[in-house]
Amino acid sequence: MKLRTRLIISFCIIIFVPVLLAGATMWGFGQYQIRAARQIYDLGGNAYDYFANAFQMLSSFTKEDYGKLKKTAQETPEKLEDRAYLDKANRALAKKYSYLIVRKGAVLTYNGNPKVDSSLGERLPEYSGEGGMGAESGLYLEGEKQALVKQIDFRFADGGKGSVFIVTAMERILPEIKGVMLDLFISIVLILVFTAGMLTVWIYQGIINPIRKLEVAAQNIKAGNLDFTVEADGRDEIGELCQSFEEMRCRLKESAEEKVAGERENRVLISNISHDLKTPITAIKGYVEGIMDGVADTPEKRDKYIRTIYNKANEMDTLINELTLYSNIDTNRIPYNFNRINVSDYFEDCVEEVGLDLEAKNIRLSYENGVQQDVLIIADPEQLRRVINNIIGNSVKYMDKEQGRINIRIRDVGDFIQVEIEDNGKGIAGKDLPYIFDRFYRTDASRNSATGGSGIGLSIVKKIIEDHGGRIWANSREGNGTIMYFVIRKYQEVIN
Repeated sequence: MKLRTRLIISFCIIIFVPVLLAGATMWGFGQYQIRAARQIYDLGGNAYDYFANAFQMLSSFTKEDYGKLKKTAQETPEKLEDRAYLDKANRALAKKYSYLIVRKGAVLTYNGNPKVDSSLGERLPEYSGEGGMGAESGLYLEGEKQALVKQIDFRFADGGKGSVFIVTAMERILPEIKGVMLDLFISIVLILVFTAGMLTVWIYQGIINPIRKLEVAAQNIKAGNLDFTVEADGRDEIGELCQSFEEMRCRLKESAEEKVAGERENRVLISNISHDLKTPITAIKGYVEGIMDGVADTPEKRDKYIRTIYNKANEMDTLINELTLYSNIDTNRIPYNFNRINVSDYFEDCVEEVGLDLEAKNIRLSYENGVQQDVLIIADPEQLRRVINNIIGNSVKYMDKEQGRINIRIRDVGDFIQVEIEDNGKGIAGKDLPYIFDRFYRTDASRNSATGGSGIGLSIVKKIIEDHGGRIWANSREGNGTIMYFVIRKYQEVIN
């Protein structure tokens, strides 16, 4: 879920969930209180009407008691002077937060609530005639002690004027309301806490947990540890960030591994170059000392020594050139000068050039051209010649036959020309064949002073061919020789 959507939902939950739950709670408490009021106060009809009209509700509390007292006043008024009867009636009214007052003339003969302010007696209404007000009516007395008063006027047995008052104290009416309000307040607080807790857990799982994962990942990277995984739990912005962080970790790990591999390859290169330079330097020193000590005391010996020194110097020059070219390859700075080249003319010149050297080494060279005279390619002549010389140089280096043989074939394969260079040397073992184009890879057989080699010759060849948009591969049978193949795309002129 997107972070924006999550925030919108959170906002809606914060606004609507507490409102709905609070409304449901208030409705439930209201239903409970209405049922309680019906049972305790014997409310009839629609209870909501009583709560809407407080006066009507208060009047209805003592309706039944009012009827009983009025009947007593009319039929047996002497009971209203009986203390036991009055106490019993007062106890019944006390359950409804009311009490009884009896007045004879101007004197209060009975007060069901001695704690009441005496000023209340002075505010009671005067005798107005037998009967008084109705059961549904009453008089509201204001002041410090507010009360609802119902009055029954009657005549005592001795003919004296009397009044019975049912007083409902306003400050005591429905004390449950305070408890209800407190319960309602606590419920609303619990609803808010529940909503906040629910949102906290949801946001924590959706945002805080992934951020903590990223924090741990950042600490690992800071410590140089890249062997871990950042798992993206969702598809929101945080999940996308986790995925990007994981991709960054993978890139950093690859870069670190490449750096380690590069350093290892550089050490191998230095070791190989040191080994391969030591051999011709040792030979040059030996032949120079021979000349200086007078060992080469004839023109023929001196000529042989000098020629050997020259050849060893050429070997060193070749190694240094390979090292320079390797450095350019490693930084992708090989200088190319691409031109249109006629395939037939170019390879005839190459064959003629290398043929003289091979003839001096007792290696027979054959050439077969299978492309038409007008076929062109786009290539760098110097770098392509380096490819051919490196491949033929490898063939000569590992030639183990008395009569060596190298065959160069040019074939037309559709949009490409395919060059095949075959020798009858010692061949390459099957286990080594997949790795011969890797940098610094040399078979065990090549690790000797006779063949030497820096191990970067064929990797240079592969890089040059691939930069020309081609491909190179090899087939070999150990003991029978090797065939190197590479293809380069033909030049095709675009006609508008």
